[in-house]
Amino acid sequence: ANLVGAYLGWTDLTEANFVGADLRGAYLGWANLVGANLVGANLIRAILEGARLQGADLEGVGLTEANLERVGLGWANLTEANLVGANLRRAILEGARLQGADLEGVGLTEANLERVGLGWANLTEANLVGANLRRAILEGARLQGADLEGAGLTEANLVGANLTEANLVGANLVGANLGWANLKEAKLTGARADRNTDFPPGFDAVATGVITV
Repeated sequence: ANLVGAYLGWTDLTEANFVGADLRGAYLGWANLVGANLVGANLIRAILEGARLQGADLEGVGLTEANLERVGLGWANLTEANLVGANLRRAILEGARLQGADLEGVGLTEANLERVGLGWANLTEANLVGANLRRAILEGARLQGADLEGAGLTEANLVGANLTEANLVGANLVGANLGWANLKEAKLTGARADRNTDFPPGFDAVATGVITV
């Protein structure tokens, strides 16, 4: 369907079928898209601020530079989605699946990413300041240059993640697993860890300014 620039704000689109739809630049602010099927849809630069997409299927969706501020994406499927440059500030993505998704340069400040699946996702230079990543799965994720200042990573799985030059100042790493993660030139001053935090072999947490609690 060709819905380029369409106005669908505040509309009830529960379980709607938008498979492969062209929604470039469409306005879907505050729309109800709970359980909708958007597999392969094109939502480049679309505005979805405040929209409800809980449980929606967005596998392989193009969301480059889309506005997803405050959007509800709990338990949604965003596997292999392209979110480069998208705004997800304060978005709720609890339990969402984003394995292999491209989130380079994405804004996720204060977003709720608890239990989210981000294994092997690209989060290079993403802004995750103050984000909640409790129990998130970030195994093998690319987080080079990402800003995770003050982020909550309690019991998160970061095994094999690339955190080169990432900012983890003041982050909560209590119980997190960073085994075999690449922490080269990462900033960890004031980050909190405990005896259950697993750092890479030979990594000197104290020397980098990590605080044991």
